[in-house]
Amino acid sequence: MSAHCQLTGRKPGFGKTISHSHRRTSRRFDPNIQTKRYWLPSEGRHVRLRLSAKGIKTVDTIGVEAAVARIRARGEKV
Repeated sequence: MSAHCQLTGRKPGFGKTISHSHRRTSRRFDPNIQTKRYWLPSEGRHVRLRLSAKGIKTVDTIGVEAAVARIRARGEKV
């Protein structure tokens, strides 16, 4: 599974590692993705979401119902 947040859409960034001798090699900056399980009262079931740390804070702010609505509006299956 790719490292992307279902709510915010954050994906890996790409850049270079620079060594002491100033040699550059490619690297990947992955977002802090966590799998979190939430109770969805409207459907009477748990949903498992792959969220970044910022996505988890967003769910805490707007609520799980609104977050699932945003995810579904983006076209992702929950």
